[in-house]
Amino acid sequence: MNIDSIRADFPILSRKVNGKDLIYLDNAASTQTPRAVVDDIEYIYYNRKANVHRGVHCLSQEATAAMEEARERVRRFIGADSVEEIIFTRGTTESINLVASSYGLLLNEGDEIILTVMEHHSNIVPWQLLASRRGIVIKVVPCDERGVLDLDAYRALFSPRTRLVSVTQVSNVLGTVNPVAEMAAIAHSHGALVCIDGAQAVAHTKVDVKALGADFYVFSSHKMYGPTGVGILYGRRDLLETMPPYQGGGEMIGHVSFSGTTWAELPFKFEAGTPDYVGAAALAKAIDYLEGLGIENVADHEHELLEYATSLMETIPGLRIYGTAPHKSAVISFLIGDAHHYDTGILLDQLGIAVRTGHHCAQPLMERFGIEGTVRASFAAYNTRVEVDAFIAALRRVAAMLV
Repeated sequence: MNIDSIRADFPILSRKVNGKDLIYLDNAASTQTPRAVVDDIEYIYYNRKANVHRGVHCLSQEATAAMEEARERVRRFIGADSVEEIIFTRGTTESINLVASSYGLLLNEGDEIILTVMEHHSNIVPWQLLASRRGIVIKVVPCDERGVLDLDAYRALFSPRTRLVSVTQVSNVLGTVNPVAEMAAIAHSHGALVCIDGAQAVAHTKVDVKALGADFYVFSSHKMYGPTGVGILYGRRDLLETMPPYQGGGEMIGHVSFSGTTWAELPFKFEAGTPDYVGAAALAKAIDYLEGLGIENVADHEHELLEYATSLMETIPGLRIYGTAPHKSAVISFLIGDAHHYDTGILLDQLGIAVRTGHHCAQPLMERFGIEGTVRASFAAYNTRVEVDAFIAALRRVAAMLV
């Protein structure tokens, strides 16, 4: 990849922070957005803003076509069978809440759901809310010191009451790439369904929902060079057909009367109200951009940066890395001595380096490692070895101050 050319697509990378050149290493939280995607958003707002699916006039028809073309683009991107299996949401969080709230109504007291210790709060709290309403039981897969899930423990958690496994494909804290296809096969052998949180995966690896064995697959636009406020729920059509609507209102109905209401066909049954069709179209443009780079090329580049940065960080006295699984995405969580992660992040920001600090919405995982939080650096297609060198120099300076 031509990194200089790629960086030119992201004007924000040219700005300065605290008088220093910005080095953006918070990509696991949100990637930056290329000019082509922002230009597409601007074009739609200036040239074809209208409500979708509801008008016979030209602008409405054009807006509708853009949204449905985006749905088809997402279908191809993840290998789904039909556009009816692609639901637009506000993000991964809403996608998981939709499954928990809708599929959850089909569960009975005593039914079981399996999660893992490394889940994001968005893949914990919705199930806890469901448990409080329906009396379901939540079981948790542990991990070892490297951040590798214990598959023997996972197998032992299944019972005749296990209905669903909901698991992250890639840990947002540790970078661990979980064997979700293997986990799905085990779940299916017990008659359980599988929901895969792909928020940290889709920008870094080719996704085929059928090859993975996903019954549900969820992800967000803003972590893959697209706009915020847009997400995807993929669900097998036969499952979505059996699930009741998540929200009520316009668009998701077939017919409404005070004597009763019927629902629209898929996918509209789950898309109440006016959708963010501009965001949906921009997500499609982001997919075009990412696939234009080549996801495999991006993954190779990020892995090179991960190995380079890790090897240098291991030479810094007092610095320890959390997450050393043999299969990792380009995420490094760390602490320096007894220094608070917030202090490290503030000092790095003064040097123009944007990292994430805190528990990363994964407090159970932090408890597993006996810490309150970490500093997290995460890489994207536009990061460079020169930036890694500057990051390491800044870390050495910060470590000398804090340790």
